[in-house]
Amino acid sequence: MTELKDILYKVTINAVVGSTSVQVNAIDFDSRNVSKDDVFVAIKGTLSDGHQFIDSAIDKGAVAIVCETLPANLQNGITYIEVESASKALAFMASNFYKNPSENLKLVGVTGTNGKTTVATLLYQLFKKAGFKVGLLSTVKILVDNQEFKATHTTPDSLTINKYLSLMNDEGVEYCFMEVSSHGIHQHRTEGLRFEGGIFTNLSHDHLDYHNSFAEYRDVKKLFFDNLPKEAFALVNIDDKNGLVMLQNTRARKFTYALKTYADFKAQILENQFGGLLLKVNDSEVWTRLVGNFNAYNILAIYATADLLGLEKVENLRLISELESVSGRFQYLISDEKITAIVDYAHTPDALQNVLETINSIRTKNEELITVVGCGGDRDKTKRPKMGHIASALSTKVIFTSDNPRSEVPEAIIEDIEKGVEPQNFKKTVSIVDRKQAIKTACQMAQPNDIILIAGKGHETYQEIKGVRTDFDDFKIVQEFLKQLQK
Repeated sequence: MTELKDILYKVTINAVVGSTSVQVNAIDFDSRNVSKDDVFVAIKGTLSDGHQFIDSAIDKGAVAIVCETLPANLQNGITYIEVESASKALAFMASNFYKNPSENLKLVGVTGTNGKTTVATLLYQLFKKAGFKVGLLSTVKILVDNQEFKATHTTPDSLTINKYLSLMNDEGVEYCFMEVSSHGIHQHRTEGLRFEGGIFTNLSHDHLDYHNSFAEYRDVKKLFFDNLPKEAFALVNIDDKNGLVMLQNTRARKFTYALKTYADFKAQILENQFGGLLLKVNDSEVWTRLVGNFNAYNILAIYATADLLGLEKVENLRLISELESVSGRFQYLISDEKITAIVDYAHTPDALQNVLETINSIRTKNEELITVVGCGGDRDKTKRPKMGHIASALSTKVIFTSDNPRSEVPEAIIEDIEKGVEPQNFKKTVSIVDRKQAIKTACQMAQPNDIILIAGKGHETYQEIKGVRTDFDDFKIVQEFLKQLQK
């Protein structure tokens, strides 16, 4: 049990009704999870308002309520705390409740449209290989040194973040690498955390269903850097014009990386093939198993971060050469028929263009590049025509199909994608709603030496249609169909 006043440190409070010396057992922001002696934080979400569930939380045993608007009828014996922002209050309360675990390790946040998972996961890999105890909070999974837990959001809620950071403290974890999404920043999930550093990868078209404009999306990302402490480092990709924007108001130590312009950390691609990349990083050469220009940026960000965290240069380069690609990120196989199949999470126009340009820079042009791609339902619709334009312009054949349609009609999503196809590219395209059938058709169309790209879902092992999730793994499915062709 903890005294309520001890977990309200740094919370902006407007009014208090009752005693803050009350003992609380746990913090909840979902009334369904409330039990005896808990404090309930009423958050106004996009789908529901926690203020509607205050009475329900009290009925279940809550002894204290944190809210933005005090209820009209206050119950005797209950402590009410009126705050400026309930989501921000939750973040500070979560940190305090778990004894501010971010202060006991070196926490590095990675933000940007593309590359967050790759950079965070490979930094975890690199520091593990260097002999440290390491944590990871990513889209794909949560790792507490060697223990693995399932991830549900790119950036978990602040209670979950602090719970796992506390577990990392218990396990003696020294470094933690964390994906920081725009949703997570906007909803204050990272407030109250002490970051050792922040990395900005790039910014392109995404999440405009949530953020009203690209400028708002950019400015939310920037908030993360604005809030870094002066002892931290801010590392940004300045080949992206938004990189310098991220540094404008930060108090942190500023560092830059780039392939095309002068920067503190500079790389040059010497060789680019399906087997990997040969890079010149500052004044040293390094071979990496990762493929493509976009991964050259990721490797450079990883090298720079490890350097800023004090890893010795030769050791840093040696460990980079041992890194393995992340699940669903340019994950490829070559069949006995010499057909190359690539599975990639590319679900934004920029990511899809990066992957297709990488494949085109490696292939000889004597082979076909067959792309299977869709777009998620109930998400940013404005990117769909862009995806159709890029896929049809940069591939020799394209199959438009379902991704995760969610509650939308798959055919309607595909129609939106097709709107971006230019007349000269229509003949390259075909639409097959069933994703499994689309992948099978791509395999049947492919000849020896051809390349199949299956984009959009990457590491995801499910498909969501009309609220129902079914098992679906792009990599396993294409592997299975290519094996059948060999028989």
